[in-house]
Amino acid sequence: MFANEQAVSVDTLIPECQKRFDEGLRLVGVSVVELKKDDAFDLLYHFDKDLELSHLRLTVPRLEPVPSISGVYFPALLYENEIKDQFGVNFQNILIDFGCTLYLEPEVVKSPFCTFTYVKKEKGKEEA
Repeated sequence: MFANEQAVSVDTLIPECQKRFDEGLRLVGVSVVELKKDDAFDLLYHFDKDLELSHLRLTVPRLEPVPSISGVYFPALLYENEIKDQFGVNFQNILIDFGCTLYLEPEVVKSPFCTFTYVKKEKGKEEA
C-alpha cells in the first residue's frame, strides 16, 4: 500500500478521477500489477498536486471491463492503450483505442507481460 492511497471500484473510478481533476491534481501515471493467485489485476492511478502524490487502487478480475478515464484525463489514453497491449486489460471506451497495436504488431496474439493469451477476434466482434 502507498501512503495517500484509496481503493476504488469500477463504478467509483471515473467519479474519483473527476474529483481529482476538478481539484487540480494531474495524472502522472498508471501502473498495473498482475495478481496471479487471484486471477486479477491491480491498476494504480497516480496523481500529483504541489509535489504531493496520491493514488487510486482498482482491483479487477482478469476479464472484467475497466472504464477508461481518458474522458477525464485525455492523456490517460496512452497509459490505457499500453496496458491493454502489454497486459491485456480490458479497457472500455478509450477515446482513441489503438486495438492492441500501440506498441505491438497486428500479428501478436499474446500480451508480452502477462501469463495468459489475449485472443484477437475479427473486426466487429468482441475481444476477450
